[in-house]
Order: sequence, then C-alpha cells, then structure tokens
Amino acid sequence: MRLKVAVLFLIMIQLRTEAMQVTSSGPQTIQKAQGEEVNLGCTYSPGPQDTGELDIEWSNVSPDMTLKDKLILAYSGGQTHYYDHSLSKRLKFITDPKQGDATISISDLKLSDKATYQCKVKKSPGVDMRKVTLLVMVPPSVPKCWVEGSEEKGGTISLRCKSSQGSIPLSYVWRRESGGAMPSTATQDPQSGELLIRNHTDSNTGSYVCEAKNTVGKTQCKYALHAYNPTNKVGVIVGAVIGALLLLLLLLFLIWLLICCCHKRRYEKEAANEIREDVQAPESRPSSIHSSRHSSRQSSLHSVLGYRSHPGVNYSSVRNHLPSVSESGHIYTGPTSAGDRLAPLKYDHRYGYPV
Repeated sequence: MRLKVAVLFLIMIQLRTEAMQVTSSGPQTIQKAQGEEVNLGCTYSPGPQDTGELDIEWSNVSPDMTLKDKLILAYSGGQTHYYDHSLSKRLKFITDPKQGDATISISDLKLSDKATYQCKVKKSPGVDMRKVTLLVMVPPSVPKCWVEGSEEKGGTISLRCKSSQGSIPLSYVWRRESGGAMPSTATQDPQSGELLIRNHTDSNTGSYVCEAKNTVGKTQCKYALHAYNPTNKVGVIVGAVIGALLLLLLLLFLIWLLICCCHKRRYEKEAANEIREDVQAPESRPSSIHSSRHSSRQSSLHSVLGYRSHPGVNYSSVRNHLPSVSESGHIYTGPTSAGDRLAPLKYDHRYGYPV
C-alpha cells in the first residue's frame, strides 16, 4: 500500500514538472518614467501533455478584490485581440506568441498606465500565470536655484533648490562646482533642498550646483554665490524715516491746496449769486420822490433838534437865526418888514417848543 502511494506521488510530481510553466524571471515591480517604453515579460514552456489550443490573456488586475480584472489583450486561434482602446495603439506582442514568448511592450507610458498586469497562458490541459507591477513616475523638472535673504559677509546664507514637478521620493544634493571644496560650515537637507552656510566669507564665493533626482531621472540648476559688505543699517533707517516725513509733508501740502481750492470755488460761487440778486429797483414818480425826500429831511431835522412830533401839527423849516429861548421868556422873530411887529411866542412845556 505504501509503495502504491509513493509511486502515485512520483507520477504527480513528474506531471507537474512537465506541465505548462511561465518561465519569466524578471523583476516583479518595474519603475519607468513617463513617456518611456516598457516590456512586461512572459515567457512560457508547455509540457508534453499540453496539446490543446494556445490561449494567452493579458489583463489589468483590479486592486479591489470584489471587482473583475480588466482584459486588455488576448491571443487565441492565431489572432491577436485588443480590448482596451486607450492602449490599442501603444500595446503589442514583441514577438510571435506561438514561439514561447508572450512578452508585451507598452510605449509612451502615461500615469494612468500604473497598474498590476497579469499574463495567463493556457494550453490544455496546462495553464500558468505571472503578475508584474508597473510604476509610472514623473522625472524631476529643471529645479530653480535661489538665495533667501542677503549675501552679506558674516551672516548665514540659505541657498534653496526646488523642482515644480517630479514623483516622490525626490531628493536634492548641493555641490560646489568652482572655488574649492564645500565650506566647512555648510549643511544641507536632501528633502527640502536647502543649503545653509554660516559665517559667510569671501572664501565661500563661487558656483554651486543643485541636483534634483528620483528613481527615473535627474536634473540640475546652478547659482553663483557672492559676498557683500554689510550695509549701514542705521543710515538706511534714518533715510527711511526722512523719506517718510517728506512724504507726509507732501501729502499735507496737497491736502492744504485742495482745501484752498474748494474755499476759492465756494467764494466765487457765492459772489456770483450776490451779483445776480443785486438788481436795481424801478424808478418811482418824481412827486413821490420829492415828498419822500421832504419828509425825510423834516424827520432828520426834528431828530437833530430833539423835537417830538405830534399828530395834527405841521412843521416847517426855519431859515432865519432864532435867538435863544428861556423857559419863562418870550421869543421874537423881529420885524419882517418896516413898521410890522409880530406877536410874542410863549414856550409851551407840553410840546417842548414856543407857540
């Protein structure tokens, strides 16, 4: 009984050894740059018992185990069939699949081509398969080199380097191209691309090169480092203060001019309005003018002499000189003609003048 089991085990091993095998031994993970071409290897060797029709399938393995794999290329009945139109013009077998090599090539790689691909070879009753992962990466773009701050002697210099594009991991390395070896006080960070040089001196001047790289490419940029004497910060501050004061005075002067201009315009406008309103009144009749002037002169004379007007009393101007009047005396005007005498006038306290 033991002998039969052993013989059956040996037969199974022999059949397994002589069955269909995919013999490709390339890397399971391939990294390529965007735009390049890649070969996904899949060589096979059928066993003596594998006499059925050859059937080869290349599929895109879904990372979600609950979803089906996507068939992209197949070979059966001596014909090649394409199932992914986005890859049909960039995907092909590199040789005749019947010759034991089902390797495919993908040209002009795109970021969307990143995936795990499976090669499955069937020839009844044998079947075998192999998976390979393709990583499409972006090479670093030409970096930008610059210095942050000033390049004054005695200070700390910060040289920076940065690529705008590039797949991670992305690293930066600074080296001195001319002027000697890297300064002893220099330290650099490969991740951020910063090169710090402390206590900057003339001996540190020269050309520096920054190289940005990842697994699919590398580029570089250069920067010419100088050393300048420290600036007079006190003078700069004083100059800035004086400039600010001058600017403030100029602003105040402009505001004053604006206010004066506004006042001048308002005054001119008011003067024009007054001129328009000052219109000559229409002339009155001569008799009215004469009577008004006469009454005005009488009222003026009365106010000068201290007289009070009384209703019913007519006043006339006295042209001749009147003598002084006492409170108890009489007043005479003198003869108006030869031989005539006038009656005496008596001062009346009620009216304030002689009657």
